Amino acid sequence: MNKFILNNQFLLGSASPRRLELLKQIGINPDLVEAPNIDETNFKKELPSNYVKRMAIEKSLILQPKYENSIILTADTVVALGRRILPKTTDVKMAEDCLRMISGRRHKVLTSFALCSPNKILKVKTVVSLVKFKRLHNEEIKYYLETNEWNGKAGGYAIQGVAASFINFISGSYSNVMGLPLAELYRALLSIGYHFKNAR
Repeated sequence: MNKFILNNQFLLGSASPRRLELLKQIGINPDLVEAPNIDETNFKKELPSNYVKRMAIEKSLILQPKYENSIILTADTVVALGRRILPKTTDVKMAEDCLRMISGRRHKVLTSFALCSPNKILKVKTVVSLVKFKRLHNEEIKYYLETNEWNGKAGGYAIQGVAASFINFISGSYSNVMGLPLAELYRALLSIGYHFKNAR
């Protein structure tokens, strides 16, 4: 592959179908999609903002040697109650626990993305959105668990699905809650010279 083509490769370092959909929404169709394999255990007393930033950077560092002439985008998203990071839910009990914790309360959704350009400039940005859930009744929790939307989701819910009916308000970026803050990413891409057809 010649250098010119390689320099224009866009790699999404994520297995998230939502991030892929969000990129396509702003006109980006990644040439490659690869999920980096890293240890995602959070350190003891690690703040949510520090954790998501570290995850985004570590994912990028894993991919950089293999794709050194590509634009690499990696990201991580967490749901946090104060200093507590809620898990990416993998079973019904875990999802129910998360829903009961955020029921009737405000919580933060934090996404960090790391954007690495072929000239090795690494731009890292963390965006925070505030989300308020209504107080959930047992029947609502049971109904939501039956949708299976919670599977693999940070904090046990997907804002773009049935859970939208439980959200009283959002402060900040909606796409950030889905997993990628598009306005901030757009500006970061422009700053490294990425060409959007609609850019002025």
